Amino acid sequence: MSCCQQYMHDAKRKPIPQGDQLEGTIYTCPMHPEVEQIGPGLCPKCGMALEPKEGIAQEDDRELKEMSRRFWFSTLLTLPLLVIAMAHLHVSPLIQLLLATPVCVWSAWPFYQRAIASLRNRHLNMFTLIGLGVSVAYLYSFVAAVFPLLFPASFQNERGEVDVYFEAAAGIVTLILLGQVLELKARSQTSTAIKALFGLSPKIAHILRTQGEEDILLAEVHVGDRLRVKPGEKIPVDGIVIEGKSSVDESMLTGEALPVEKKQGDRVIGATLNGTGMLILEATKVGSETLLAQIIHMVAEAQRSRAPIQKLADTVSSYFVPSVIAISLLTFLVWTLVGPTPSISYALINAVAVLIIACPCALGLATPLSIMVATGKGASFGVLFRNAEAIETLQKVDTLVLDKTGTLTLGKPKVVSIFSRDISENELLQLVASLEVASEHPLATALAEAAKERGINPEKAAGFEGVTGRGVKGVINGKNVLVGNQNFLDDARIDTTFFRLKGDELRRRGETVIFVAINEKLSGIVGITDPIKETTPEALRELRKEKMKIVMLTGDNEMTARAVAEKIGIDEVIAGVLPAQKAMKIRELQSKGYKVAMVGDGINDAPALAQADVGIAMGTGTDIAMESAHVTLVKGDLRGILRARRLSMVTMRNIKQNLFFAFLYNTLGVPIAAGALYPFFGLLLSPMIAAAAMSLSSVSVIVNALRLKRLRVSS
Repeated sequence: MSCCQQYMHDAKRKPIPQGDQLEGTIYTCPMHPEVEQIGPGLCPKCGMALEPKEGIAQEDDRELKEMSRRFWFSTLLTLPLLVIAMAHLHVSPLIQLLLATPVCVWSAWPFYQRAIASLRNRHLNMFTLIGLGVSVAYLYSFVAAVFPLLFPASFQNERGEVDVYFEAAAGIVTLILLGQVLELKARSQTSTAIKALFGLSPKIAHILRTQGEEDILLAEVHVGDRLRVKPGEKIPVDGIVIEGKSSVDESMLTGEALPVEKKQGDRVIGATLNGTGMLILEATKVGSETLLAQIIHMVAEAQRSRAPIQKLADTVSSYFVPSVIAISLLTFLVWTLVGPTPSISYALINAVAVLIIACPCALGLATPLSIMVATGKGASFGVLFRNAEAIETLQKVDTLVLDKTGTLTLGKPKVVSIFSRDISENELLQLVASLEVASEHPLATALAEAAKERGINPEKAAGFEGVTGRGVKGVINGKNVLVGNQNFLDDARIDTTFFRLKGDELRRRGETVIFVAINEKLSGIVGITDPIKETTPEALRELRKEKMKIVMLTGDNEMTARAVAEKIGIDEVIAGVLPAQKAMKIRELQSKGYKVAMVGDGINDAPALAQADVGIAMGTGTDIAMESAHVTLVKGDLRGILRARRLSMVTMRNIKQNLFFAFLYNTLGVPIAAGALYPFFGLLLSPMIAAAAMSLSSVSVIVNALRLKRLRVSS
């Protein structure tokens, strides 16, 4: 391996950064995932602080500390101003100016920066309204305190002074800072799922070398290394058990409560907890290739994705801020023309109140925060959503299409019947195993295992050729051998009549029948069965209660597929389908108006998974299937579909609650702030009350989204 290749190989295995973020990390906006830049900063669209794109949310809480420091500083200076205003104390406006200036300049400085950036980037947002509101109230009061003679007599109060609103300006800043502090604390809780996943990995591994056992850092483990896992320790990486026996708790990744027995040849997942036995394993996946790393990546990607329903909030927000500014100007104009004396004061107070109360922060947070919490919640019980659209779409699905092998069944076929003609069973099995050893099909693995159990060694095959979904052929010891389904032999014009009835009998028992021909003559059949997963019947019963149409889509022949379907209660079966035809069958169902979810685990399922409205991959299947799917069930248990669907339904209800509250809040808040109740009840909304209401509306949306963390999703 060259130096360059070694570098690339090591880079591929490099673990995802934890804790402090490395220089050069790409940061993105949690509300606008299309915004990316190298290093921290502010979102040019909404003004929020950017977060690292990979790994856990920013560990250093500088923004929270900074906002907290500004909040407590402004609180200290704002309280005297509030006492002066509420107690109607006659204190010089210049003293109030001295108290308010540090608050309205230093404490509010981040808001001004973001407001100016919003104008420069032409993306008006909540900080545009805050910056306008605070600066208008402060600058008006500043001029009134320092240059009172500039104002006409109609602006003066009974003491001959021009009213100032330093307490309103400072109060707005303080309350918005409080809202920012509460929001930052609440938002940080949405990333706890990823933080918890990062915390699962052990820090060291026990590697077995020729000179003995040695402790090394997890990042130093290579594929092929032999590792010892002691009782009670976490398994460091994904691997295969080569020695020992133990029970492993996989609940932190799969949601499965009961420990799983592991013995020689079984696969183990990194970060799961070993029981009381000693295990020696061979590392098969390390660094970013491990299941845990892939889970973290998928959860992070899903949390940054946007649900289709978010388009509604985005559309409203794009028109909302300019409309609010127009309403604020109209409010100022109307109160100036028809308001009571001093009309300019009423006009200013109500115009500022409109700007402050209408901040669209709650509207912007409504969807993404629920998505962030839901994806983390799903990961905690073994359901991985690739994006937010999958969460929204899954609850609309009315048709579930299921592959058979590895989805309804264990995916570990076993040879149970062998019938030969003019040749012994062992000879037949040797020829079949010799040919199938070059194939990666699950049935080929079963044939190879059967030969191994009988002590039969495969011979070398020449001229190997495979026909996807049909069979294989080749030359072994000078004999032309064909192994495949009945159609494969029919196409080769080989008479299968001799074993046709026996084959039908095996199919009625649910066995998949493999025909074997030697030198263009039928020589035998092999019956292979794949046990149905214990949880499959229960999962299907529950799915039917959800009014789901359930369809089996398999490459097996009609009779075998029907036999399996009858055992588990599936009425509709589409059998004999080639891999290339599976996606076409999905399209046919979609053309009839069905919302289709496809569940599969193999490479041959990938096109259908991608075609479906929601593709669901079994985590026990191939990487290609998982890459093509929208949802992955880590455990490979169909009950995970129920969990995923119920989480989808609850999440969408939560989002709609957030959006309803945000829309209702702004619909009612803006006219009240403009003074709509004054002619009837004499009520006006203070800008400080408007600021408090605005902050609490955002926090209430966050709290509602965080309720999803306490959700119990039973299977």
